[in-house]
Order: sequence, then structure tokens, then C-alpha cells
Amino acid sequence: MSAREIAVFSGSAHPELAAEICAQLGVPLLPTQVQRFANDCLEVQLQANCRERDVFIIQPLVRPVQENLVELLLMLDAARGASAARITAVIPHYSYARSDKKDAPRISIGGKLVADLLVTAGANRVLAMTLHSPQVHGFFDIPVDHLHALRELARYFRQYDLSKTTVVSPDLGNAKEAAHFARLLGAQVAAGAKQRFADDRVQISSVIGEITGRDVIVLDDEIAKGSTVLELLDRLRELKPRSIRVACTHGLFAAKAIERIGAQEDVLEIVCTNTVPIPKDERSDKLKILSIAPAMAEAIRRIHNGESVSALFESV
Repeated sequence: MSAREIAVFSGSAHPELAAEICAQLGVPLLPTQVQRFANDCLEVQLQANCRERDVFIIQPLVRPVQENLVELLLMLDAARGASAARITAVIPHYSYARSDKKDAPRISIGGKLVADLLVTAGANRVLAMTLHSPQVHGFFDIPVDHLHALRELARYFRQYDLSKTTVVSPDLGNAKEAAHFARLLGAQVAAGAKQRFADDRVQISSVIGEITGRDVIVLDDEIAKGSTVLELLDRLRELKPRSIRVACTHGLFAAKAIERIGAQEDVLEIVCTNTVPIPKDERSDKLKILSIAPAMAEAIRRIHNGESVSALFESV
């Protein structure tokens, strides 16, 4: 792969991940300048040549989401105005994937709206990781390469004895991913019967599957406030598992979720990936962060070279 043909830029959302991806690719992370005017408007300048280059812009939509979204839109527009040959928006966490349907009167389907904005701003394709709702893939009118982190999570958990392990999905919506993960580990799978009443209020009436005396791995695509995980832990304790670990791809951990989950004495470990930056002062001794940089870098290399990205998962 020629460093003269590829150009990788990062927004301010997660420069550490962008630098790690570039290190895996063996290309420099090119400089970007972001400044704020007196009227609170942002201006973004890509400080390297983009003309006829394959441009990748790395920016997860994480807190502050709206600031980082506008910054990404400006970067896409700047690359298009600089005559880039192709522009790929690399979005490790696409937060608006939660807004995937009209489930109340007079609300916006934010996942579709943001997809349209990205295309209008100049994105020719999108590289994303573990979308909360798979149908969001279809919101885009451009190619989308949708990765998952199950291989990275499975590789980590294989250090343990998995002979009596059950992977538990908090709800039926995530059960397919949990079943996939269980197959990677040679484990059983179970799922909670969840009903959501508000953003931070859920009820899990039962857990379907074998739990008693087994080592449990709770798997979700993302953990925000942790309300679902804490509710599930209460149901699991009634079934007396041998051990409990918690895993997710996107560790948002809002409202001191790490602290609250980590405070549960029977939770041995919280495992997530680095799609979302987690400040060091918010981390717990129980937290283990896995890097998805090698997977993202390999996908970028394959996109750049015109190779199959889906082939990355054929052996999974």
C-alpha cells in the first residue's frame, strides 16, 4: 500500500484510536486543524494534500455527539472540496443507530437523517463497527462496510475455561449476535425477556437458557447508563451462576456506569473495545479495554486495495 495514495485524517473525537490505526497501516496520521470562531461556529482545515488521494476520515460519534458530528461533516466537505478521489467516513461508533424507527408521533428518524447528511457532505462510503440496529446499514445510499468486534472479544475470553459457559444477551434483539459469539466460544446461549419503559428504566422478567452453576458472559452491543445490565444481574443472581463477566463493543459508560457495574461484587470483569474513548479517571480495576485498531486498519487496507472486506469474517 502506497503512503502517497492514501490519506488518513482524524477529528478530535478519538485521535488515539486514529493514531493506532495508522500505526497498524504504516502510514502517517495527517494533521487537521479545528478552530472555533467568536460566534461559536467551527472551521476545519485538512492540512495535507488530498487531490486524487483515497481519503479516510476517522471520527466516532461520541460525546459531545453533536459537536463531533458537525466536525465530521466539515471534514468530509473539506476533503471533497480538495478534490479527493474517494472519501470514506470511518465511524467506529455510530450513535444515531439507536434512532432507527418512528416509535412515537412527530419524531425524527435520526439514523436516516444523519446518514443523508454524511452523504450530502461528501462521503463516498462508510466503515462502521457494530451498528446498534442492523437496518441502519440500509439508511445509506452509499456502500457501507459493517464490521463487528466478536473476534476480538472471543480471542480475549478464550484464555478462560469455557467448558461450562453461557453467553447471555440482555434481550431478544441482541440474541443473534450473542448466539454468534457463543458459537465462537463453543458455549451455550441465553437471553433475557426485556421491556423498556424509559431511557434508564427497563424490566427483565426472566432469562431463557441454562444459567445455574455456569460461568456467564453478559454480552451487549453497547453499555450506556448500565441500567439493562444491572437489571439483568438481578435476574441472573436468582438462578445462581458460578461466575459473571460483562462484555460489550461500545463502552459508553455514562452516569458512572463503570463504577456502578464494577461495584457489583459478583462481576469479575467488564470487557469492552476502544471504539469509544474512556477517560483514565473514569476507569475501574475491573475494566479491560481491547483494541479494534488492527481490524479497522485491515478493513481500510482492503478497501484501499479493492479487496473483499467480508472475507475478514468468512472463517468466523
